Amino acid sequence: MSPSADPARRTDSFSAPGPSRRRVLGAATGASLALAAGAAGGTAAAGPAAAADLPLLGTYDVVVVGSGAAGMTAALTAAKHGLSCVVLEKAPTFGGSAARSGAGIWIPNNPVILAAGVPDTPAKAAAYLAAVVGPDVSAARQQAFLGNGPAMISFVMANSPLRFRWMEGYSDYYPELPGGLPGGRSMEPDQLDGNILGAELAHLNPAYMAVPPGMVVFSADYKWLTLAAVSAKGAAVATECLARGTDAALLGQKPLTMGQSLAAGLRAGLLTAQVPVWLNTPLTDLFVESGAVTGAVVTRSGTSGLVRARRGVVVGSGGFEHNAAMRAEFQQQPIGTAWTVGAKENTGDGIQAGRRAGAALDLMDDAWWGPAIPLPDQPYFCLAERTLPGGLLVNSAGARFVNEAGPYSDVVHTMYDRDPSAPDIPAWLVVDQNYRNRYLFKDVAPTFAFPDSWYTSGAVYKAWTLDDLAGRIGVPAAALRTTVSRFNSLALSGRDTDFHRGDSVYDHYYTDPAILPDSCLAPLWLPPFHAFRIVPGDLGTKGGLRTDARARVLRPDGTVIPGLYAAGNASAAVMGHSYAGAGSTIGPAMTFGYIAALDLAAP
Repeated sequence: MSPSADPARRTDSFSAPGPSRRRVLGAATGASLALAAGAAGGTAAAGPAAAADLPLLGTYDVVVVGSGAAGMTAALTAAKHGLSCVVLEKAPTFGGSAARSGAGIWIPNNPVILAAGVPDTPAKAAAYLAAVVGPDVSAARQQAFLGNGPAMISFVMANSPLRFRWMEGYSDYYPELPGGLPGGRSMEPDQLDGNILGAELAHLNPAYMAVPPGMVVFSADYKWLTLAAVSAKGAAVATECLARGTDAALLGQKPLTMGQSLAAGLRAGLLTAQVPVWLNTPLTDLFVESGAVTGAVVTRSGTSGLVRARRGVVVGSGGFEHNAAMRAEFQQQPIGTAWTVGAKENTGDGIQAGRRAGAALDLMDDAWWGPAIPLPDQPYFCLAERTLPGGLLVNSAGARFVNEAGPYSDVVHTMYDRDPSAPDIPAWLVVDQNYRNRYLFKDVAPTFAFPDSWYTSGAVYKAWTLDDLAGRIGVPAAALRTTVSRFNSLALSGRDTDFHRGDSVYDHYYTDPAILPDSCLAPLWLPPFHAFRIVPGDLGTKGGLRTDARARVLRPDGTVIPGLYAAGNASAAVMGHSYAGAGSTIGPAMTFGYIAALDLAAP
């Protein structure tokens, strides 16, 4: 983000050091970004729509593009403040990437976590966010997020059936930084009965991974379900998940949790507020008159039409993770659209429309990264599996290169910061059979065989010796043996002096408490050995339209484009190049959607 992002931004050249484990992508795309942010240059279309003869599909105070967490929160806020509103959704379903997600929500000092006893304060939160984000995002935007987030959560609970639960023990991602909380600030939606949506439930975007049949599972349960075969608490949590499912069935409920609960709850709020959500209605362009955005051009029922906005348009249409051309233009290679778990409709439509209207862009080189296994049906975003004891990551040279248990975004930043002589893409997660005998892997139970398609696709390999495994994955056998031997000695000592795995409280969230002396370190000794291909996956891109503290979209010179707002992954993230904690995507998305609507509702 350039110093001209808003008037409050500092303009000197000082660059504060970030967290020691954070890898920030270089500014290699800076020239491309500068060109892309031009008012008219570099765009493929003839500029923002100005045809006054388009059929008028409706006129509202506020037009919201996208029905994810950002868009639905903005629409709910606008409606409850007396504004007429419509939500335009490209997909045949509502909920976007939020509905597919675990729906962690990171908002410091919100009423839910404070009631649960989380020792948060505004001063702690401000110090922590500043330390994580550094100079990439203005202090004004950081404060807008921190200052409005708690009120947004109170508003959502007052105007929808949504309730939330603290994810106890899910540490902030850098708890050792000033203001960081080892017990965590993240929360998630509570269980919701899908029956409240009636027929509209059929239009809910499905989850990325379905909950096991007959169970009601929260995001916070997964760490224990992974350990259910070797942990009494894991077994107890599995039993509790089954009991919740049984209770819901007896009551005739359709239980929803995680992203399904979040999206359904927001949609239920919109139903009560009588806000229409138009599905199958993609944005074609923004409608601009005399330099101000006054509507959206869309395709509805196969024809182009105009939806006018008396006060403004809020772009909450998601990122560009499924747009191969945009990823090739802005992001580092190797990159593609096959490794993301974001909603397939996220092709950057809102970002491109804003760009044509003269908006500046920021953070386009970055994403909400995480190591992923490219399974044949869809990529698998790898969380617990790379952290559990008995596994390590190696690069093409057969060497470790990162703290495997570190924040997932950091791991991929490190993969891209590779030495060309020993690329870290793809990397390989190597585990032994002892690991496989103990832990759930994705949805495959301990000791069970992986699907044949995993092997035939090249996503997984198995061998009875490390040398044979090395040959199968194309790394030097001697180097892999040396790496595993070194790792085993560190694991037995309980201290990873090479990459400091286990030094942070965060590293221990997805681990096995039964393993001593360090719960995330165990030697690899029992054949056969397994290797999983690891590529730079993501939850979505995090670059987009540059906005100010009021969620207003800005031009490259820092001036506001009248009538245009953005939130969520269509806007450049308030987290900059980093990631404060679980829910750093959804928490700010909802908050800036709320801020945008408040600004639109102001006299």
